[in-house]
Amino acid sequence: MNYNFDKIIDRRGSGAVKCDGLEQWYGNSELLPMWVADMDFATPDFIVDALKARLEHPIFGYTVEPERYRKAIIDWIATHHNWQIESSWISYIPGIVKGIAMAMISLLKAGDKIIIQPPVYHPFRNVAIHNGFEVVENPLKRTECGSYEIDFENLEAVADSRCKLLILANPHNPVGILWSRETLVRLADFCHSHGITVISDEIHCDMALWGKKHTPFASVSPEAAECSITFGAPSKTFNIAGIVTSYAIVPNDALRDRFFGWMGGNELNQPDIFAPIATIAAFENGEQWRQEMLDYVEGNIAFTIDFCKQHIPQIVPIRPEASFLVWLDCRRLGIPHAKLVDLFVNKAKLALNDGAMFGSEGEGFMRLNIGTTRAILTQALTQLKSAIEGLDTED
Repeated sequence: MNYNFDKIIDRRGSGAVKCDGLEQWYGNSELLPMWVADMDFATPDFIVDALKARLEHPIFGYTVEPERYRKAIIDWIATHHNWQIESSWISYIPGIVKGIAMAMISLLKAGDKIIIQPPVYHPFRNVAIHNGFEVVENPLKRTECGSYEIDFENLEAVADSRCKLLILANPHNPVGILWSRETLVRLADFCHSHGITVISDEIHCDMALWGKKHTPFASVSPEAAECSITFGAPSKTFNIAGIVTSYAIVPNDALRDRFFGWMGGNELNQPDIFAPIATIAAFENGEQWRQEMLDYVEGNIAFTIDFCKQHIPQIVPIRPEASFLVWLDCRRLGIPHAKLVDLFVNKAKLALNDGAMFGSEGEGFMRLNIGTTRAILTQALTQLKSAIEGLDTED
């Protein structure tokens, strides 16, 4: 291994939400932060070096899009996801959640509805509601193996003529599911035939684990390409969330004209000076780092599952197929959700994402970020073990 993922880096005072936002979000700045979905690993040197090289120039004026920017995205997606995209399909966007909001505003009208599939990334719901759209829920179904699948019977029942947008987490957040090609084809057929545009949030696509492959939604059929907007970024994979590197891919000409036209008219499609530099550096030089990082993340996931099985069997981690986020099933503890949150925050002194923020289906669950050093992860799980043992003492 050429990169050291065991190095502990103190992020306090750097402006990191994960650390410096603890007081605001949890009321306790001393919690061990295992929540916000960025990693505690140093941003790879080839990205830092590329940014430093640009910083050597003393003028930071208006910039043009670098020639290698779109090619870097096109080549990476072709190599890693077997999807051939065109340069004209791509636009920079100032963040994926912002992109979702902009797509809603540019494509929908008053009275239109938006479908989400809880438990799912909570900004999907928040952005829809705050922009005045009604949210329709198509909850995922639990499978016999403890994971989830799309409930197509329910989707058929809840999708009326006013449903115009479905937001898909692909891979899924918080559960880490890599949707199968068959599932995506079926979803595309349904949405295309019902006049529903699919926004596919694929920000975790380059973090497929265990030798599995991510399938871009728009790549599975002509119908999928016709009815979709895909959002991606190198930010999760290469730990550069603070540099907004998101992009949209829209194969459909009419859809692209409306969405990109609205963004261009509002001058929201121009990156800052650093985003293209970071994107090019990541996609041109990042494969070895990515593979080593994924190996380490897989080790952390395996460690978490083994630790829980041996020491806290009341907590059942669902092994993700992608990303560094682990969905913890805590229902065996047999305690109300409010007490579960209290257990993690006030007893274990841990900051995790409350499962209920992903929808009512998340009650009894917590989301753990294992994108950290093995030492910090061990400390977190040990604190949780002690807190759960304290519950037994209280009883």
